[in-house]
Amino acid sequence: MSSSIITWTLVDEAPALATHSLLPVLKAFVRGSGLEIETADISLAGRILANFPESILESQRIPDELSRLGVMAKTPMANIVKLPNISASVPQLQEAIEELRNQGYDVPVYPEDPQNDAEREIQSRYAAVLGSAVNPVLREGNSDRRPATAVKSFAQKSPHRMMKDWPTEGSQTRVAHMDAGDFFASEQSTTLAAATTARIEFVSSTGETTLLLDSLPLLANEVIDASSMKVDALRAFYSEQVAIAKEKGLLLSLHLKATMMKVSDPILFGHCVSVYFADALNKHADALNEAGANVNFGLADVLSKLSRLPADKKAEIESDIKACLETGPDLAMVDSRRGITNLHVPNDVIIDASMPVVVRDGGRMWNNDDALQDTLAIIPDRCYATMYQAVIEDCQVHGQFDPSTMGSVANVGLMAKKAEEYGSHDKTFSAMGAGVIQVLDAEGEILLSQEVNEGDIFRMCQTKDEAITDWVKLGVKRARATGSPAIFWLNAERGHDAQLIQKVEKALGDHDTTGLEIKILPPVEAMRFSLERIRRGEDTIAITGNVLRDYLTDLFPILELGTSARMLSIVPLLQGGGLFETGAGGSAPKHVQQFVKEGHLRWDSLGEYCALVPAFEQAAAATDNAQISVLAETLDAAIGQYLANGRNPSRKVNELDNRGATYYLTLYWAEALAKQSKDASMQERFTPVAQALAEHEPTILEELLAAQGNAIDLGGYYHPDVELLASAMRPSATLNKILQF
Repeated sequence: MSSSIITWTLVDEAPALATHSLLPVLKAFVRGSGLEIETADISLAGRILANFPESILESQRIPDELSRLGVMAKTPMANIVKLPNISASVPQLQEAIEELRNQGYDVPVYPEDPQNDAEREIQSRYAAVLGSAVNPVLREGNSDRRPATAVKSFAQKSPHRMMKDWPTEGSQTRVAHMDAGDFFASEQSTTLAAATTARIEFVSSTGETTLLLDSLPLLANEVIDASSMKVDALRAFYSEQVAIAKEKGLLLSLHLKATMMKVSDPILFGHCVSVYFADALNKHADALNEAGANVNFGLADVLSKLSRLPADKKAEIESDIKACLETGPDLAMVDSRRGITNLHVPNDVIIDASMPVVVRDGGRMWNNDDALQDTLAIIPDRCYATMYQAVIEDCQVHGQFDPSTMGSVANVGLMAKKAEEYGSHDKTFSAMGAGVIQVLDAEGEILLSQEVNEGDIFRMCQTKDEAITDWVKLGVKRARATGSPAIFWLNAERGHDAQLIQKVEKALGDHDTTGLEIKILPPVEAMRFSLERIRRGEDTIAITGNVLRDYLTDLFPILELGTSARMLSIVPLLQGGGLFETGAGGSAPKHVQQFVKEGHLRWDSLGEYCALVPAFEQAAAATDNAQISVLAETLDAAIGQYLANGRNPSRKVNELDNRGATYYLTLYWAEALAKQSKDASMQERFTPVAQALAEHEPTILEELLAAQGNAIDLGGYYHPDVELLASAMRPSATLNKILQF
């Protein structure tokens, strides 16, 4: 019997907890089939420890699993199930470091403002852990995201109940974006005629040159682009929107992605904080600077640093900040009961999750009185802001979407070879003064340049020709497989997109597109086209760049399915392997908070269940192993039963949670294996297991429910104690005994 390996990633927060319930089931079911399930720790804490082995005891060291998986992803044997992980902001990184140090791991403190070469090196090494550090390493292919057939069918038969009506008239909600001075306005793009090694440098207005990046290998036919955000224009825009929100009585809300765009977006966030609270922050600038407050980390960082000041000064600043909140427009709230505003922490409001919820909630966000209110949603850059406004305008005319009838928008996303990694890497800089930031080839010829003033944000990105060619191929393949219209979301008026349009048009000529409806439309038109079809119950394929992939695979599933965690996400790797992502729903910190408080985990592992089916199918195909194929078929059938019987976790304590849901998945899977006739040995093996699981259902459920209602000690948030975690997630002795078969 040929053998195969599936690599299961150990991650953070809710999916990390759920793994301790599901993984023992998987290992029990695949035992003896020729399939092995190994694990790889790519959690935030794991990445920190792997990055600083010399700082900790030998017994505390762990391998650099992210690097190992990065190499694996470039091989035909890769079969990786990737769960959602934390894309860490600086505050999250600091919390994780503090927790590890308290647990006896002597990793270095993160230096916010490095004062010497040693601290600069530490900061540089931590940069590899920040933001979207995992996905670009593993995504050696483009993405195919869509709801699984069983999931879509269930969603229409049992639509989620989270949709709130849009007002029949009078909704003032809208998206505000810049009209000049943003990344969209300044973007330059070119396709390289030949390979070269480039560098990035800053040339000041007085002619002094500073090297920003010394070696940047570029390939022939690669698309590169550079753009800049003008900070003066940004701050003027923020000031204008603050005044408009106040005048119109709208909640002010800011929507960025400081986790993925870890260099650029915290700066954009900080400018909004400093504009809104300008009176207080300007008045006390010297004291706040002395305390080390950093607006890029949000209002919460400013408030926390006040403890470093004398009590009377602390009280004065707190009073002045409160006055800003009283005189300014109301802020959208993340948690009104705790007083956490939209401007408290940059990673609390992530655009791909926050904007769909605005649509879902009838164009409103929560205010300080814990009530929904119309909002002025600020998305500074026009590259993607306009398509969100198109959704809002559609709902203001046609009302809320109906999950029981709405069509789907699947996504084919360009992300292979780190395509379009905007604002999150070593090619994003805050300008040190007035001058020019330029990209030069090996001969010193200028490829791209941006005029900047101090504080302006420069960003450059790369998109390799191989990735684009594969992206077009995958889009045509999905259009052929489904018969749905396939739309490339590309704007000819944007520098980068104009280059891609030329490549897409050329690549389409290499494929048979007879009978297919394939269009290239700007994002606003593509959104309107898709929304018209959605309301008619018709499906569409969105073929998008990396950022829109990220945004749309939250937007449409949250409206359609209630969560993006239920999306099937397949990444056919360029070298023939597969990466199977378990949904786009993030790592759900609020689920962990509830679990720790009352022992109930509402995380739905449906995304994990669904991702395992194609992972099993790939393993079976690669090894011609019939037993693995049977495991895939029966798991798929079990998922159908899971959905048909409504076994997804409840949101309320003392009702079915993730552990109970996984029990039912286990039961249905065992029953499907016992009923199948393709493999007699597996039928014989699983028949008594299915009988035991069914016979002991009342006892197992009683044991699982008995574990709820009390606070849970996990021994850590970012680096929990494995034994405590296993005990908390496997509280049924009866189920545990059955799984020892």
